[in-house]
Amino acid sequence: MMSSTLSLDAILNPGLPWLEIGIRVLAAVVVGGAIGIEREYKNRPAGMRTHILVCLGAAIIAILECLIFSNLDFAETAGKAGFTITRLSAQVISGIGFLGAGTIFIAQKKIAGLTTAASLWNVACLGLMIGFGYYWIALACGVLVVTILTIFQKIIRVNSVKRVEVRFINRAATLEYINEYFERENIKILDVDFHVEHFVDVNNMENNSYTNLYTLHLPSKTSYTDIVKYLSENEYIQTVRTRNT
Repeated sequence: MMSSTLSLDAILNPGLPWLEIGIRVLAAVVVGGAIGIEREYKNRPAGMRTHILVCLGAAIIAILECLIFSNLDFAETAGKAGFTITRLSAQVISGIGFLGAGTIFIAQKKIAGLTTAASLWNVACLGLMIGFGYYWIALACGVLVVTILTIFQKIIRVNSVKRVEVRFINRAATLEYINEYFERENIKILDVDFHVEHFVDVNNMENNSYTNLYTLHLPSKTSYTDIVKYLSENEYIQTVRTRNT
């Protein structure tokens, strides 16, 4: 049966090849990241980091299970009462969900705190691995979690799909200005909604105000801040702002 304290040899040779552990962890990061990037691009609440952390946490628990059972001596337990060594661990994994749920909140129709909840769940997974004595694996995975939280979003930049609302007058000249800018910056217009409002100006002349709602796909070098800043410089554009929906 597995000793309550792992020996130095068991720590350095945990029961799975280190290369295999690394491949499983890396695969979890890649799979979670690929799905998370797609969700972040679609402007969904759970993005790249959240998906990576959840996938990584699940992989850590699966690896921990493999390590535990690889260190069990089943010959000693043959013919004896059955046992479940990971039952308490399972309660920790499910119980931490309630604590994570408390960090998620909705403000101004936007969900926040998902990444914090995912990192909290990861900490519980790493705590279990430390508790079972696999210090070096927990340390390596902990460094990876910190890297994901602090660096990944700076290295992998995802411009999510948002809408840009532009309100303007002088339709012909302004549309030409907007379209030329989008074409020059390789900004693709996925969809556009528009409506017209009539108003009376300061000279008691009837005029039209136009509002276009653009759904855009941005190249990595361009941000929505750049769009708002550039379009707001036009004299005919009255309002320009981004919208999530």
